[in-house]
Amino acid sequence: MDERTALRLLAADLPGAGDDAALVDGLVVTTDMLHETTDFPAGTTRYTAGWRAVGASLSDVAAMGATAVCAVAVYAAPELDETELSAFVQGARDVCEAVDAEYVGGDLDTHDEFTAVSTAIGRTDDPVLRSGVNPGDVLCVTGELGRSAAAVRLFEMGEAERANDLFQFTPRVAAGVELGDVATGMMDSSDGLARSVHQLAEASDCGFELDWDALPVHDAVDAVATDDADFRDLAAYFGEDFELVFTIPEAELDAVRDEVDVPLTIVGRATEGSEIVADGDAVPDRGYTHGGD
Repeated sequence: MDERTALRLLAADLPGAGDDAALVDGLVVTTDMLHETTDFPAGTTRYTAGWRAVGASLSDVAAMGATAVCAVAVYAAPELDETELSAFVQGARDVCEAVDAEYVGGDLDTHDEFTAVSTAIGRTDDPVLRSGVNPGDVLCVTGELGRSAAAVRLFEMGEAERANDLFQFTPRVAAGVELGDVATGMMDSSDGLARSVHQLAEASDCGFELDWDALPVHDAVDAVATDDADFRDLAAYFGEDFELVFTIPEAELDAVRDEVDVPLTIVGRATEGSEIVADGDAVPDRGYTHGGD
């Protein structure tokens, strides 16, 4: 099974597991596991790994419209090197500080592959779920897409310094809190824009019309894409960008733009029915998946 098939199998027994984080008495709780072979290309520093591992969980907190409270992480590696461990913890602390949260520790272990498991906790009394999208809502994203895809290409090209910088994304916690009052549906883009839209559509029983030309794409993608098709794949399907993908009544968008400190871009609109199309063509349910596609 791939990750999504496994999640569907568990859904009957874990009905609260369908959003970016679980809800428990005004808290949101989420956890993520990252491995060296699948998540940290050669050249990824331990500082970047700590930032990115904890940042992935903080991004889930953001997707619920919650404030971030704290995070912990498990660090496992073939050997516990003092310099690498210290760098990992510093990265974890710094990404927490970037969103006004606190890194409060975790666990250590030895393992045959460097692996990090992070857990983050946030707080909200009014979470934004994936299931509240209404036909007519505009579909928006924060920031820019393709950042992580470009980083992976740059790692492959030996440009590790630039790639590490791109891998150190800022979780959109502040934006998520501001959007929490008006967004009708929201999640993060860790699986890619296309797959995120499919997940929103499935949860809300709606369709979407996307506008490929409207996608806000990071400049680094231009430098690494081989052609137009590759450019779109990196921007819309690769994933791991950790931007927010959300829907909102169009009349509310200008007001919330004044409150959010990152760009918000309309990339489509929710529709009746179940079709997901862009420029008249069906958008495949393709994106990042743990355990195969």
